[in-house]
Amino acid sequence: MTLLLIAGGLGVLALPMAFAAFMYIGFKAPRVSHASDPSDQGMTFEPVKIPVKPGQKLTAWHLLASKEPQTPTVLILHGWGANMDMMLPLAQVFYKAGLNCLLMDARNHGHSPNDGISSLPQFADDCRAGILWLKQSGRAQGPLALLGHSVGAGVVILAAAKRDDVNAVISIASFAHPLWLMQRHLQRPYKSLILLRLLKPLVMAYTQWMIGHRFEDIAPMNAICDVKCPVLLVHGTNDRVIPIADMLAIENNCADHKPEILLIEGAGHESIEKIKQHDRDLVDFLVRHKFTSIVSTGQGKKS
Repeated sequence: MTLLLIAGGLGVLALPMAFAAFMYIGFKAPRVSHASDPSDQGMTFEPVKIPVKPGQKLTAWHLLASKEPQTPTVLILHGWGANMDMMLPLAQVFYKAGLNCLLMDARNHGHSPNDGISSLPQFADDCRAGILWLKQSGRAQGPLALLGHSVGAGVVILAAAKRDDVNAVISIASFAHPLWLMQRHLQRPYKSLILLRLLKPLVMAYTQWMIGHRFEDIAPMNAICDVKCPVLLVHGTNDRVIPIADMLAIENNCADHKPEILLIEGAGHESIEKIKQHDRDLVDFLVRHKFTSIVSTGQGKKS
């Protein structure tokens, strides 16, 4: 009888352990190493480490187009499963326009440290760490813009909603609501997600408990209502990962804060090079919103 009770107790413990393991496998971000660095594209940069929590520092590149203290800065954040190397084509756009850039690997990505499962709030903490580093080090005394792609696109909206010192946001291929993103993720044909699909309500509840936030409270379509600076939403018309309907939901959710829209014809979710072809539109957005060093240097011309 004692052995049966022990076996039964172990079985009960095994179920939540198995569920947690499936959650970890199903939502673990793939880690991709850098294939290049900014010098490969002729950009001057400084490798830096950014404190994000005790004992952990993010790997980052500070691109120096100018050493003038009032030079505007663009903080650039990649998406889930990507790294800062993949964002270099966009960084080059702003670097050529005379802006400094800070690119970072979020935790669990690129060359930054491991720290549990990646989530929107964790990405947002990393973004805030980058802003804090720029401000405290005196490297961003001029205007500051945030640019993010995919999950990073939702993060920059969320980060800007909680600050008064961000002057512009460029959000590329952002999802509108974490619930919608999770539901789409669970429909993907991965064998490791079969159990999670069968337990969808539990998955949603467990995920919100795990990240410590309700989806409704961190949804970009809601957060944009609290953003005080200009926002540009960029989306590809052929995006099959995050449909254009998400962009429209963000655009239309707050009548008193309408973002600007840039649609990239034929671009998919990962079409960074196609987006780069619209460099003039990206730079002009910042020029129109008082990133004056671009105007004064006569930069921002189409390359």
